[in-house]
Formats: sequence, C-alpha cells, structure tokens
Amino acid sequence: MNLKDPSYARFALVREMMQTVDVVKQFSPEQTAGVSGKIRDAGRLFLTGEGSSRIFPAKNVMRKCLTWGLGLSVATDCSRQAAQYDLSAFAVFCASNSGRTREVVTLAQKVTSEGNALCYGLTARPGSLLADACAETFVLRCGWEEAVAATKSVVEQALFYESLLWHMRGGSMPDMNPLGDALEQALTMPVPQDIVAAAAQAPTLYFSGYNDGVAEELTLKTNEITRKKSDFLEGTYAVHGIEEVMEPGDVVFVVDPIDEEIQKFQEVLEQGVGLRVVAIADRDTPFPTLRVPRVGALQPYVYLCAGWNLLVEIGRYLDINLDRPVRARKIGNEMITEP
Repeated sequence: MNLKDPSYARFALVREMMQTVDVVKQFSPEQTAGVSGKIRDAGRLFLTGEGSSRIFPAKNVMRKCLTWGLGLSVATDCSRQAAQYDLSAFAVFCASNSGRTREVVTLAQKVTSEGNALCYGLTARPGSLLADACAETFVLRCGWEEAVAATKSVVEQALFYESLLWHMRGGSMPDMNPLGDALEQALTMPVPQDIVAAAAQAPTLYFSGYNDGVAEELTLKTNEITRKKSDFLEGTYAVHGIEEVMEPGDVVFVVDPIDEEIQKFQEVLEQGVGLRVVAIADRDTPFPTLRVPRVGALQPYVYLCAGWNLLVEIGRYLDINLDRPVRARKIGNEMITEP
C-alpha cells in the first residue's frame, strides 16, 4: 500500500489501515492498570463481541495467557451463545465499536441485571447503549471507521486486552514505537504481483495458522475486502481432510508456519492438490514468503497488518470498491431504541 498513490489513498479502508501505526504508537497501557487488578482477583475473564471485535482481540489474549502460564482462565464466544452461560464468576468484557450491536448490548444487560458488577464495555463511541448496560466502559482512541471492514479498531482492542495481561504479569508492555514502525513496514511492503494475481483468480483463499485470531480474522477480511470465498484452517487442519475438496487453483496462506509441519504441507497441498502455498512469516520458509519484521511478543499484530496489505492488493487487482461491500454492513445487527 502507498498513501502517496491516489489509487490507494482514495479508499477510507487504506487510510484507516495506515492510521493503525499512530494508534499503536499512542496506545497507553496505563488505562487498564486499575481494571486489571479486578480481573486478576476474579481469576476468570470472558471476552465477547461479534466478528472482528472478538476474533483477534480475544483469541490473541487466550493464546498469550496460556503461553505465559498466568493462571487466568480466559474464554470467548459470541454474545448469543454466551447468554446461555453462567458468567456470574467471570469478569466480562463486551466489545462493540458502535456500542449498539444488539447481541452485545443484550448480553451486557443480562449480565448486569443478574448482579455481576464486573461487566465492562469496550467501544469506539462514548455515551452508547453499551455504556448504559455496563459497570464501566472504555472508549477506544482510534475514532470511528468509515470503511465497513474494521481495521485500526481491531488492533487497539487487542492491545487493550493484552495490556491487561502485562499488568497481571507484573511487567510493562514493550515500547509501542518499534511495533508501530514494524506495522508500517508490513503495510507498505511490496507484494509480488504473481501472488496477487494467483489469489485474485483463485476459487477459494484459505488462511492457515495458530488459533490466535490472525488467520481467522484475515479470513473474514477476505470476504469483506476482496469478495472472495475463504476459509480458516486452524493449525494443521489444512492437511487433515479438507484437501479432498481443494482445487489446484486455490491458494493457501500460512501465517507463521509450524516448522515441523512444513514438509506435510508441501506433500499434501503442493504435491498432492497442486495448489499454491504462500507463507506470511518473520523468516524465510520453503514457500514463497511475505517476510515481515520481528518484534518478539507482539508479532501477531505484524502478521495481521501484512495480511491487510495483501488483501488490499487483491482488491485493487479485482477493481473493487474496498470501502463498500454490496451486502455487508458496518453494524451487523443494530439495536434501535424506541422513541
């Protein structure tokens, strides 16, 4: 992507993706210092939301919490399913950029009405219906997004949740400036035209990788940005049966490939199916690789932005209006109050 090129800059989606760099550099982990203690005392954290407000923000935290062995029980599900759960012993975070997503607001109302004083909101708009339903609501600093596909808000939501863990761990989050610089590199690095063309012409785009929300979120963004069919293949699911219905023209993007599984991907997908496998990684791999900078513990954010860059290039190749999908809406199911 290149904001100096009018063919990119005319899209709000591209501008908002690039604004992520400043959102990250200006992020303040201190805003969660107070609430992190309450969550630590509860010992259980439930994260809910719909679509992009849940996938990467919640699953990134779940993977990191287990990796670090913090002892905090973290769970996630969409709000309608969560409404069936007993969340009385959980601290609950309800995320909705608009603050008007029906499923999320309804769940917050239910949790609060049942006497849970640890029901929190995370939104991009102050004074929302969600804020009315929660004990405390935190407002993102990234501002409202014009494009239908959420981008900068996803990263800030994820950083917000992750900062809770850093406080519980007893340490400070890394300096945000190097992460911001790495995201800028990932967003602006050239994507080989042959990869873009193959993806644009593929019947289906698959994203494989760890269950930390990155590959899954890119799958959703593929639908919204490129209008192409896509599927998320967690871990090694890509070589455990789905190859039966894959086509030689499909493309599989593997985010941060598991070294021990690379040979199997080559055998099953490249040699068996005859499709193309492309890696998004911080190192060279046997596959064509979109290589990104290394930033340590915050690496998933860089992979996500590299994927955004890729999808924008595919969308431009297909001459698509990146800001306005035909059917997808900014607020999937908006709650409207009675006059």
